[in-house]
Amino acid sequence: MNISGIIFDLDGTLLDSLDDLADAANASLIQCGFPVHPVAAYRYFVGDGLMTLIERIVPEQNRSQSEIAACMGLFSQIYGQGWDVKSRLYAGIDDMLQQLRQAGLQLAILSNKPHMFTQLCVQRFFSAKPFDFVYGHREGFPKKPDPSGAQKIASLMKLPPSQILYVGDTATDMRTGNGAGMITLGALWGFRERQELEASGASTLITHPSEIVEYVHRVNNKP
Repeated sequence: MNISGIIFDLDGTLLDSLDDLADAANASLIQCGFPVHPVAAYRYFVGDGLMTLIERIVPEQNRSQSEIAACMGLFSQIYGQGWDVKSRLYAGIDDMLQQLRQAGLQLAILSNKPHMFTQLCVQRFFSAKPFDFVYGHREGFPKKPDPSGAQKIASLMKLPPSQILYVGDTATDMRTGNGAGMITLGALWGFRERQELEASGASTLITHPSEIVEYVHRVNNKP
């Protein structure tokens, strides 16, 4: 059975956004009077949505509903002014997407980043508009690793999940793709390590975006 569609995570998979996320989060903490964290620590804080990010970075004794809400509001305001200062596509992403489009695959993004910021990032960094569907986290819709977002994209693509690759860099992504019945590729250039991706059930681990194209060609060209 051929691979006909691919769903990508955004941050840590297509976009190296860690510095901008960390800068906005630390600026929010400072304004709230809380200690900040090293940029590298945000590799483990991000990936599960804005509220979870804020719950992870504020001191345990300050995780009341009102304090979390206030810090979330600050983050959204600050990140809204600096979400594209340091963020860049990972090397090889543009070429990979172009080759996949030329091969006729449908492409989508499914992120736990707030939907508005997901859309902004796609408009800013992907001028060729390679994606058929782009979804960030929206109020009233479950976050990853709930597989319903990936399953919804599969229905929009009019493809069975078995014909779709899910590409991401965290355990959340691997659980999402596996839960939706898709083939999961773990991106080792992202925010997390090999051990996490292996333990969370990645079908294959990849070290460069070009390997996605190679994987598709290898599977689709089998006699």
